[in-house]
Amino acid sequence: MSKVKIKNAILNGSVIIPPSKSAAHRALLCSFLAGGGAVSPIIHSKDMQAMQQAISALKNDEKIVDCIESGNTLRFVIPVAAALGKRVTFVGFGRLPERPLETFLELLPKHNIKCTSNGKLPLSIEGQLAPGRYEIAGNISSQYISGLLFALPILDGDSEIVLTTKLESKPYIDLTIKVMGDFGVEIKETENGYFVKGNQQYKSRDYIVESDWSQAAFFLVGGAVGKEVSLKGLDMNSVQGDKAIVDILKEFGADIEIKENEIISRKAELKGIKIDVSDIPDTVPALAVAAAYANGKTEIIGGERLRFKESDRIESVVSNLKRLGADVTETADGMIINGGKKLKGAELLGYNDHRIVMAFSIAALFADGETIITEANSIDKTYPSFFEDYNRIGGQANVFGNRK
Repeated sequence: MSKVKIKNAILNGSVIIPPSKSAAHRALLCSFLAGGGAVSPIIHSKDMQAMQQAISALKNDEKIVDCIESGNTLRFVIPVAAALGKRVTFVGFGRLPERPLETFLELLPKHNIKCTSNGKLPLSIEGQLAPGRYEIAGNISSQYISGLLFALPILDGDSEIVLTTKLESKPYIDLTIKVMGDFGVEIKETENGYFVKGNQQYKSRDYIVESDWSQAAFFLVGGAVGKEVSLKGLDMNSVQGDKAIVDILKEFGADIEIKENEIISRKAELKGIKIDVSDIPDTVPALAVAAAYANGKTEIIGGERLRFKESDRIESVVSNLKRLGADVTETADGMIINGGKKLKGAELLGYNDHRIVMAFSIAALFADGETIITEANSIDKTYPSFFEDYNRIGGQANVFGNRK
């Protein structure tokens, strides 16, 4: 496993943010269900490889679907495979086999799918998914709901998704519905869920993938704490939930300027705030770094599902902040950070989690002395060129060791 050594530096320059993994995953799956059409641009990350090879497995009637470490791929493709009547076994590695699947294991057998699993991967399914009423909790993972939304329109009959709890991470579902709509499939939102008309057809088309707000968050924080970073290619009209990073950083006190096709984040004196991340959990590592350099108390709440990501992101963020010397307390659904304390370079754990490595590469820029972060290669999951972009605008990151 590789490590990265970070020296103190100031980010100052412009970055073209890569295409959105979330949008690309959805577009690739819709394109497959439509029977064709190019999806571009696509970055060569492990998560994109996972979706592409899962689609290939379904196309070629393979018996094994390897989702690598991609939760999106796994939870999107399971109901799609069931709707297509595939008899397959889903596998993965890293933390993916530990991530919960109980929702599908309880729900799919009620709709004509036999599931064989010990509660986690590997999972084998067989049968033909039946339309009907799908009752599902809204506060577990939006990926389950998105997976059903992709699958239900192609069934021979209408279906409804009924939410049994308050919906969290709704922007991710909004993105699913938006991309599906781009491929000609209609979903109707109801008072307590979604109505899905059956016998719909995805329409073939070429699709341009928008830039990724989740990745933009790291560089926006880097500009707000450091000097000035300009990000190009982002869509302020995007339905991606992580676009909220702009308003949250403004609430911190960051100097954010929005121009046509450009967002500029400049250094400013930041102050602590309270943030509910129930709709935007992926922004937490970046927001926690901003909080550590903000004066006063920041409270992050609503992040229970962070415990089931590539790492337990509450524990991993808190642990690394403490190693840097921050005043931080872990809570059940987030953390409390008393910011403004001078941080010191340290050896940090990457937790094989791309967002942890990227977030603490930003944090390390402004800590006294060098910082080393383990498992730097985990960025390959979503943003393999992160350190190239980081160094090009003034960062000093030296990746060493085996990156395989």
